[in-house]
This record gives sequence, C-alpha cells and structure tokens, in this order.
Amino acid sequence: MIQKIRAGIIGGAGYTGGELIRILINHPNTEISFVQSKSNAGNALSKIHDDLIGETNMIFNSGHHNDIDVLFFCAGHGEAIRFLKDNEIAASTKIIDIGNDFRLQKDAAFNGRQFIYGLPELNKEKIKTAASIANPGCFATAIQLGLLPLAKNKLLQRTIYITGITGSTGAGQLPSASTHFSWRSNNIQAYKTLSHQHLGEIGESIFQLQQQNIELNFVPWRGDFARGIFISSQLKTEQSVEELTRLYKDFYTNNPFVFISDDPIHLKQVVNTNKCVINLEKAGNNLVVHSAIDNLLKGASGQAVQNMNLMFGIEETMGLQLKANYF
Repeated sequence: MIQKIRAGIIGGAGYTGGELIRILINHPNTEISFVQSKSNAGNALSKIHDDLIGETNMIFNSGHHNDIDVLFFCAGHGEAIRFLKDNEIAASTKIIDIGNDFRLQKDAAFNGRQFIYGLPELNKEKIKTAASIANPGCFATAIQLGLLPLAKNKLLQRTIYITGITGSTGAGQLPSASTHFSWRSNNIQAYKTLSHQHLGEIGESIFQLQQQNIELNFVPWRGDFARGIFISSQLKTEQSVEELTRLYKDFYTNNPFVFISDDPIHLKQVVNTNKCVINLEKAGNNLVVHSAIDNLLKGASGQAVQNMNLMFGIEETMGLQLKANYF
C-alpha cells in the first residue's frame, strides 16, 4: 500500500481553504492531518463549509503539528510570514503558500527556504525538486498563461493592454460593501486600475522568458457572478492567427490543464475545474488573447494541488479531474 501524503492546512475557513479541503479529501494519494482556523477552532469543517456534510467528520484546530509532509497556507496575505517567524517547521516538510508573501524574487528567500514561483507551465522542472512554493495569484495566472507563449518566442511588444473581470470570491470570504449581494447584483466596477498587486509577478515571469521589461496596462473589473476570471490581452503582431495558434499549442503540449480553442471561449467552460482555456482573435495587426480560469482552482487551490503533485512525483492531474458546472 502506498503511503499517503500527510497534509496540513493553515487558514482553512476561507474560500481557498474550503476548495483545498474539497480536493484533498478526494485525492487518492493524500490525507488531511489537520485544518487550522483561529476563529473556528472546535467547529466541524462541515459547519463552515456546509457542502462537506457527509464528506468528513474533521474539526478545525487552533494549532498545528509537524507530523506532516506538506503544509498549505490559505490564510490572508502576510500570514505565512508571521506564522513561519513564530513557528518552527521541519526542514523535511514542504510548504505551499497560496498567498502573495513569497511570489516576487526579492521575497523568495526566507528563513533558509527558497520559494519557487509555482506556475507549472513556466517552472515545472524547478517545482519538481522544490521544498517551498509560492503559488501564483489568480489574475496573474490567467494573464500569464495567455502571454507566455508569445514571450517565449520574443513576440511581446513593449506595451500590452489588458482587461479582466473576476467574480466576488476573488475578494475573499470576509464581507465588504462591494461583495454584498445588493451591490454586486446587476453591477460591475473597475478597481485597482493600472495598479493591481499581481503586476509584479507577471512582469518577472515575462522577463524570465523574453529578457525584456514590458509595460502592462491592466484594468481589472468586479463582476456580477461568484467565481471565474476572464482576461483579454491586446497587443500588436504581424503573425497570422494560424501561426500563433500553432505556437500556443506547441508551447502547451505537455501541460494537461491548458487548452487552445479555435472557437470563442466563456467562463462556464472552466468554472469548477483546474483548466485554462485560451482563444486568439486578430484584426489587422491587432491581436487579442482571451484566457479564462476558475479563480479558486487554477487561480489558487487547484494549482496548489497541481504543485503538490509535481513536488511529490505524482501524476500532475491527480485529484484534479473535475467537471465544469456547465448548466
């Protein structure tokens, strides 16, 4: 019998924590050792994530223990750094941070650990031998997957214009004025215009492939739906759509979660999956790259499990063969 990977979760009461629990309790190679939540200690997981009723009898812990193989951080940004400063984690325990504490190169070295940027389609070989992973941001994942094939072939122009829309779960579980149903219903809004926190990690990944700094003009939108991200990136290129489509398909040949569509794409193709779907459109020299993901899965917890699979030498798709909620 194969020994299962023992996983611990810090900050398991939020959206990403809930998604991670849902994946791991059905993952054939993993068992959850503990789920920590300061605010919900002693409560059943199914009391907070009530769709888990009948799936698990586990309760939230207030603390943690070191008898694990991998530790996931699903708490708010800055929480992983605070936790690692206050607690000693065994060197043999692998770490996957879903927050943004270690994504940038200037933050990647911490307490003797070197965090690898965990975008499998960019850093798969490094991830396989890594002890610590900085999981990419949700917008960053969708944007990068749409642009990396162009960067690899040195085809990105110095200026790119990007628009993207995300569901309310992208704002986290704590309520705010802009996540209230009465505000979101029949409403959209631009926010963090040209200043979104994911721009830094996108720029570093593009530079890794193209060795050039690119100006990214990104306008994110809050949408009237719960989950999913749809990105449209616009730039100029002389290559035909047919040439570019072949280039994209070649780039993602060995990446099981990225699909290039010849037809227009939409969010229902990816919500509740770890997929990214991409479509290219062109008028004259103007190219638009559309990319769509589920912000909680490929943009967070699903990608974290994908990274775990690679780190432990498991089939990359294990536990992530999920069906889209199409209807």
